[in-house]
Amino acid sequence: MHENRETSRVSAQADRSGKANNHKPDMNAREESDCAVVPMKRPNKETNVSAEVVEERAQTKENDAEPSTSPTRSGERVTQGLGGVRQAARERKQERFTALLHHLTVELLRQSYYALKRNAAPGVDGMKWGEYEDGLEDRLSDLHGRVHRGAYRAQPSRRVYIPKADGRQRPLGIAALEDKIVQQAVVTILNEIYEVDFRGFSYGFRPGRSPHQALDALSVGIQRKRVNWILDADIRGFFDNMDHEWTMKFMGHRVADNGVLRLIR
Repeated sequence: MHENRETSRVSAQADRSGKANNHKPDMNAREESDCAVVPMKRPNKETNVSAEVVEERAQTKENDAEPSTSPTRSGERVTQGLGGVRQAARERKQERFTALLHHLTVELLRQSYYALKRNAAPGVDGMKWGEYEDGLEDRLSDLHGRVHRGAYRAQPSRRVYIPKADGRQRPLGIAALEDKIVQQAVVTILNEIYEVDFRGFSYGFRPGRSPHQALDALSVGIQRKRVNWILDADIRGFFDNMDHEWTMKFMGHRVADNGVLRLIR
């Protein structure tokens, strides 16, 4: 495993933003499940799908090559900056990225702000999306400075409970607006490293993909392929029971930038 001074050779050509997931040291090898299982089918709505258009897995070894810009959660595209990071992550599966924080720029924070939901409930800070827009550039410049000086500290989330169909309640933490902005920016950066490792048939929590596309692919597979059984499984309270210490150790396999790791602890 060799270290990388931020992938400076590759990413110096631009300056920011990104995509992400996975740790497997050798995920280039094709597995049985990678063969064509679901034929080509157009999604219900056209979106910037980064890999294949709802499937045809035979054509994807990992994901198809993408342009040097990457969509945020809102579907808007960010400038190339992190294209070099993605290229290094794709070509060198053992790479550890040691200098990523400089990609968290005011521009990326701005795009992260506009990627948030406008009508979301406020966190403990009481700040709403529209209120933050007043004096936005000064606010983002100040936030950027605090992040890079190490003075930024995330606030506690506001706890609310959402009723479930079975009568129970699902706990939900609502972050302060600035924390949402920083979280979105960090996700964009990390996506550049991890997204290239995702399989073409993976849809969950990936940028540019949706549950509707996953259902489309499943529907086509069931109707056109020989299916003997279907397994529907869910891990109860998965995120409530994740070991955060091991999660951080997992992140350390690919990310060695203490500035970025501090933001996600």
